[in-house]
Amino acid sequence: MVANAIAKQQMDDQEKLVLQDEGTVKNDQGTVQYDEVQVGFCHITAPISGRVGLRLVDPGNLVQSAGTVTLAVITQLEPITVIFTIPEDSLGPVEARLRAKAKLPVDAFDRTALTKIASGLLLTLDNQIDTTTGTVKARSIFDNKNDALFPNQFVNTRLLVNTLQGVTLIPASAIQQNGQASFVYVIQNNIAHIRSIKPGVTDGGVTQVDGINPGDVVATSSFDKLQENTAVTIANKDSNKTSNQTSSPGSTKPAPAATKGSSAP
Repeated sequence: MVANAIAKQQMDDQEKLVLQDEGTVKNDQGTVQYDEVQVGFCHITAPISGRVGLRLVDPGNLVQSAGTVTLAVITQLEPITVIFTIPEDSLGPVEARLRAKAKLPVDAFDRTALTKIASGLLLTLDNQIDTTTGTVKARSIFDNKNDALFPNQFVNTRLLVNTLQGVTLIPASAIQQNGQASFVYVIQNNIAHIRSIKPGVTDGGVTQVDGINPGDVVATSSFDKLQENTAVTIANKDSNKTSNQTSSPGSTKPAPAATKGSSAP
């Protein structure tokens, strides 16, 4: 074995040259990685899926990474959320159902509130009531697979809080008020009788009531001529198609029978 073949200074110089070359390689690797990042900036990847709007910058315009110019706006469509308001008087039943972990369905209708656009679920409620309107904001979520809902679209919403089974429904127009008391005129053997009732929820022009039985006939018109034990003549349905006039004093329109069904606020 040969020892001290070269001078120690020469060996140290060679070791430092090796380290210097290794540093140059790492520096070059950093330069390559930096250039890869810069190339990545040339391709913008959206963090969400959705629909891109009209471009806000034309080809040839100057843009900078530190600038405030927006190139385009991407809006998420699937799923999409709808924000609507709930009256504070109706907040209690909604919160009770949410505490019970119920999934409350929400239907979105068009501006006329006649055509249903989509169905979704209530997602959450805001944490405070708007004192200027007496309402609280609610957010619902829709799958929107067919893109029926459009961002910033105006819709009417209907929230199903609860379904009442086996209740009695009558036309809302049949209910009369005497101060805080509610009553209807029940027609029995062509005689009008006042019947006190307790109205509940109203939906689609019908109201859930307690105090009358399914099959009872109630008056829906000519209330100014009706009193307790007033004799009435029920107007023929066919005649009502051409005229809204009552046939004689004390007569009334055909009285819809109360029926069992379901209703929801």
